[in-house]
Amino acid sequence: MPWLSISIQTDCLHAEALADALLDAGALAVSIEDADAGTSAEQPQFGEPGSISRPGWEHSRVVALLAPDTDAGLLLSACAVQAGLEELPVFAQETVAEQDWVRLTQSQFEPIRVSERLWIVPSWHQAPDPEAIVLVLDPGMAFGTGSHPTTRLCLEWLERCVCPGVSVLDYGCGSGILAIAAARLGATEVVGVDIDPQAVISARDNAGNNAVKARFQESAQAVHGQFDIVVANILANPLRVLAPAISAYLRPGGSLALSGILVEQVDQLIAAYAPYLPLVVVATRDGWVCLAGVKS
Repeated sequence: MPWLSISIQTDCLHAEALADALLDAGALAVSIEDADAGTSAEQPQFGEPGSISRPGWEHSRVVALLAPDTDAGLLLSACAVQAGLEELPVFAQETVAEQDWVRLTQSQFEPIRVSERLWIVPSWHQAPDPEAIVLVLDPGMAFGTGSHPTTRLCLEWLERCVCPGVSVLDYGCGSGILAIAAARLGATEVVGVDIDPQAVISARDNAGNNAVKARFQESAQAVHGQFDIVVANILANPLRVLAPAISAYLRPGGSLALSGILVEQVDQLIAAYAPYLPLVVVATRDGWVCLAGVKS
């Protein structure tokens, strides 16, 4: 059965409200895109998925997938009112052929080689190297599939630093990928913390899928004790605010790694952690930085 796709031009102030209204009205799926993508006016959003720091793209495109018998104009008229638009926005519509959406989605996610011995592999793929350390991870709601540069930076650092028997705290664990990697690399005590309850649930499921022992909890719960290794892959502002707490979780002689930091934010992060331990840039990728240091 074919589907109806509509593409609506709007602005950053109304895009999210319009998307919500379309979902409420029965749209099967809705996405928000940069209407200027691929042109000189394209606006990159520097942040992890779900963490953009401004309302969105100045020129936005809302794309909705609808049932084939939908009167797109009538539906959009009602949704525009709900979204606070004073007039019907410009839109285009087209018929989308029936596809195997699950297979199509899965085809977009291939195994990721992190290093010589570390791979991230979706559950529907065979591990390319059966001798490697394989992290089984499917894309989901929680951040951390291995494709983002900050995740790769932290995985590479963990591979260099984790040795059998150490304890590891993954602060801002998302999908749990860093905690799971630490456990697969030989850490015996692994704890993951996140502010998002859904992320905690996702991390627990992913740990089970990888048959590793790790404990995950919400950040509102107290984290007890200190750790040999602490890794925090969040964004610069929360890393700066949390400097006293994150540093306190690291035992003397322990190693800390921070990512989610843009090159231009390095100096402020180094300054924020200077009272607790010295940090230096240990790796960069696509404008993102990994800072690391040892607590004296």
